[in-house]
Amino acid sequence: MKEELLQSKIALVDEIKEKIEKSQSIVLVNNHGLTVEEVTKLRKELREHGVDYKVYKNTMLKRAFDATGNEDANELLVGPTVAAFGIEDAVQPAKILNDFAEENDRLEIKGGILDGRVVSIDEVKALAKLPSREVLVAQLLGSLNAPIQGLATVLSGNIRGLAVALNQIREKKEEETA
Repeated sequence: MKEELLQSKIALVDEIKEKIEKSQSIVLVNNHGLTVEEVTKLRKELREHGVDYKVYKNTMLKRAFDATGNEDANELLVGPTVAAFGIEDAVQPAKILNDFAEENDRLEIKGGILDGRVVSIDEVKALAKLPSREVLVAQLLGSLNAPIQGLATVLSGNIRGLAVALNQIREKKEEETA
């Protein structure tokens, strides 16, 4: 019996380690006091954005953090802890959890991990304020396109002016020859 329990704990730590290694970001929260309906709503929204949200025992998280070189995150493992793993997008866990925490004071953000570095509550909130990846790409493309579009506008204005001037010269010469 004890051997089976030990093997299940080892498998659980391995599962957490794999999620840590695959994640772009991890946000740790305390959701103590939330109703079942609130947790269900939160889980659904996180799942829709590709975020894995799971309750683990702090000892299991600690072992996984130690095994992946994230020992500094152990200081966040006080009280009930839920981990949100941002595998597809680094910003989504922070954005969704921060928005939910602003509406519901029973959800407490503890901190997180971003690019293998432990981040504070304030850094998680700052991450949450960043636009999504799609918006950032659109902004970048817009800023790259702006100089080219400006040049085209200037050139089209100059060419139009040149065409008007040439047309006036042509008309004047036609009048002189007539």
